[in-house]
This record gives sequence, C-alpha cells and structure tokens, in this order.
Amino acid sequence: MTHAVRKVAVIAIGGNSLIKDSAHQTVEDQYNAAKETSYHIARMIKAGWDVAVGHGNGPQVGFILRRSELARHELHEVPLDVCGADSQGALGYALQQTLHNHFLDMGIRKDVATVVTQVEVERADPAWQNPSKPIGSFMSGADAMQRRHQEGWTIVEDAGRGWRRVVASPLPKRVVELDAVRRLIEAGMVVITVGGGGIPVVADETGHLQGVAAVIDKDYASGLLATSIGAELFLISTAIEKVALNFGAPEQRWIDHMTLSEARRYLEEGNHFKQGSMAPKIQAILWFLEQGGKRAIITNPENIERALDGETGTHITPD
Repeated sequence: MTHAVRKVAVIAIGGNSLIKDSAHQTVEDQYNAAKETSYHIARMIKAGWDVAVGHGNGPQVGFILRRSELARHELHEVPLDVCGADSQGALGYALQQTLHNHFLDMGIRKDVATVVTQVEVERADPAWQNPSKPIGSFMSGADAMQRRHQEGWTIVEDAGRGWRRVVASPLPKRVVELDAVRRLIEAGMVVITVGGGGIPVVADETGHLQGVAAVIDKDYASGLLATSIGAELFLISTAIEKVALNFGAPEQRWIDHMTLSEARRYLEEGNHFKQGSMAPKIQAILWFLEQGGKRAIITNPENIERALDGETGTHITPD
C-alpha cells in the first residue's frame, strides 16, 4: 500500500485577519473576520495541504490589559503572559469553529485543535536590555512613576500622548509543545498554535518553566515552528497582496519573486522593508529558508489560493 506524500504548511495570519479596522473590533467583528480568513485556509486544506496556523494577538492582549486596568480597583490585574494565554484560547476558539463550519460546507473530514503554546526565550537575550514593545494603556506621569517604582516596569513617554509600559521582544528559541503539535499534524488534524508568538517562558537550570512579561514576534515564532516541523511551505498572510521594494516611495516596485540572496540583500539595504511591519516577515522567511525550508509566500488572505497557484503574492525560494 502506498501513501501520498504529505504537504505541510505553516500559515501566519496577521492582525488584519482578525480585526479589519478600528470600527470593527467587537468579539462578533473579530469572529466574522476570522471566518473570512479561515474560508481561504479551508480551501487550501481542501486542495491537499496539512496546516498549522499561527496568529497575531496584539490588539486582543491590549483589550485584556485595558479591562484589567479599568477593574483594578475591584479585581486582581492579569499578568502579561496570562493575557497571552487568554487570547490564544479565545482566538483559537474563533478559528476552530469557523474552520469546522467551512469543513462541513466543503465536505472536508478534518478536526481542528488549538494548542495553548509556550515558547521558550533566553534570559541572556539582549532584548531584555532594550525593552521596545509598548503594551497597555497610556498613563499620567504620576501613575507611570508609581508603576515603575512599585512594579519595576520600564516606562517611556510616547510622543506627547502620555506614558506607556514597554517590554522586551526576545527571539523565540523553542516551541515547548512542539511534539504535541507535530503529532496532531501527523494525525491529520489542523492545529492552531504559537498564537501571538507563543506565551514567552524561560527555563531554569533544571528545565522548569516560568512565564515572563515579554512579546514574541508571531512571524518569528511561526517561522521557527515551520522549521521545527519540517514544513514545505511557510505562508505569511498579511494586509497586502505582494511585497514592494521602496514601499511608499515614488519608485515603489511590487515583487513577484525573490531568491534567498536577493531578499537578504534587500533587507540589509534597509530602505525597503519597515521595522515592525515587513522587515520581521522577511527575516522570519530568511531564517526558515536558511534552515532548509523549500519556499515561502507573502500575500493577503483573499489571495491565498491564487498565490498557491503562482498567480499572485510574493514568492521567496532558496538560491
């Protein structure tokens, strides 16, 4: 008896896949956005792909923190790592349910599971010395100084709008639940995992884990997952159909294909891909391809199927 060769992909979906704009942020709005994105993922699965899905969670964690701050006079506050866990469950629920419903409509026999995923980071990561990711609400100067003194927060002034807490963004080193994710994929299940880049944890000398207040880039974590499970394809679903060189400038040029070397050169030139936007996506893909990945695609959710057929998107391949 022969077995078909399995095609495994990791898809990293961005914030636009879950929140369309500032006027559509309710839980119902997010569910409807997830439904649109998961339709295209379901079509990809129907075409024969085994899939693990990573997702962003920045706005959702912000909402959880804000609720916690508003209720602090009456209830305990929620630590940042627990906010990440909460958002993984809620967003995983929306993606699980919408995928399940699409599968029913398409005649696909597949199960979907969300894995609340921890991702290990290093205590020695230099990012700890330069916290840069703003989280939570704006504060007055007095409140900010009180939090700095009482809780050890790093606080920065944000362009005259007030003070905010910033945390480190260390690099992901290990997906703690990797074996569980791999076994679920091997069993034919769709897995929602490394949500928001994973819950950041550090290990002590005995291997015991502890959550830390940090933010892991979801593209980096999804790329690490893709490498770790030996995925053939790493697909980043974002707000644009293709990547552009000199983005936003008069000489902007859309790119259909880049080799690994070309993508590395464009990234090093520094004027093509913005930090906090496209640059981390390109870097995550470079690491994936350097570790043996076969190909990567960047496109928007509605063009996933066309990109897989080579009709659109930006395709990045080894040299």
